[in-house]
Amino acid sequence: MSRFSPYDPHNCNLTVLMGGPGPESEVSMRSGAAVSSALRSAGAKVREIRVENCDVIIPEETELVFNLIHGTFGEDGSLQDVLDDLGIAYTGEGAVESRLAFDKILTKKALEMHGVPTPRWEILRKGEMPSLPLPIVIKAPKQGSSVGVHLIHNIEQIVPAMTDCFFYGEEILVEELVSGRELTVGILGTEALPVVEIKPHEGFYDYSNKYTKGATQYLVPAPLSDFETSLVQEIALAATRALGLKVYCRVDVLLSESGPTVLEINTIPGMTETSLLPKAAAVAGLDFISLCCRIAALSLAKPV
Repeated sequence: MSRFSPYDPHNCNLTVLMGGPGPESEVSMRSGAAVSSALRSAGAKVREIRVENCDVIIPEETELVFNLIHGTFGEDGSLQDVLDDLGIAYTGEGAVESRLAFDKILTKKALEMHGVPTPRWEILRKGEMPSLPLPIVIKAPKQGSSVGVHLIHNIEQIVPAMTDCFFYGEEILVEELVSGRELTVGILGTEALPVVEIKPHEGFYDYSNKYTKGATQYLVPAPLSDFETSLVQEIALAATRALGLKVYCRVDVLLSESGPTVLEINTIPGMTETSLLPKAAAVAGLDFISLCCRIAALSLAKPV
């Protein structure tokens, strides 16, 4: 059993996994480096392992794996299955919940089942075309960091977008494109952090705007009324309950004239000191080291 407490990880043996076989590997490396540094500052014994495929060897003395592998393998339930089989504790959600949240189609079904508002959607397979009226969003349903996401405003954009998305799998997700303010809400356990508003200087919040310095403005807390803030936070919490999430995540929400609607949920959000979850935590009075410790403690407390 780990000696880790919410306040003192001193001398605990932690293994940070980063990298991974998916397209978000380099982003994951930055998250891993930041978290490793924070945990060492808190007194933990930290070993960093760069994962390049689906073969993972965990040091025997490990008391907790801090999983920072975004996207494929790390966020889709696969790594969680491996660690469960080994009987090793790890940060974040379990295998079932991770698999559900990572698959945007399964997420859509869960949100609808529990009455959580989300944009209209449909599933397409090869040979099919969208039936939703333009504008729409075409997405690869099992990718993160806005990989395989296309905003479609005219018919000529449809086929190239679908071709790209089918590169990642046999099904693609099509959503209505809802106009509104782009928001995200970090969740720690059952607590919603301050809302963040995302304002790209050009285009939408794609991979380039996420990871190009200065390409996007972030407003923390978002300039919303108290009523709007509470409504957005409650919708985000409702989304986590619909998926059975208990540890930490980040919920992307669009606030339109008709109210908030949930786009997707990230169960291993970025964890550099400039990422959105740490930004929100800092406004709530939780510095980066404390945030890392809180995530570890919540993870150790989750039901097995």
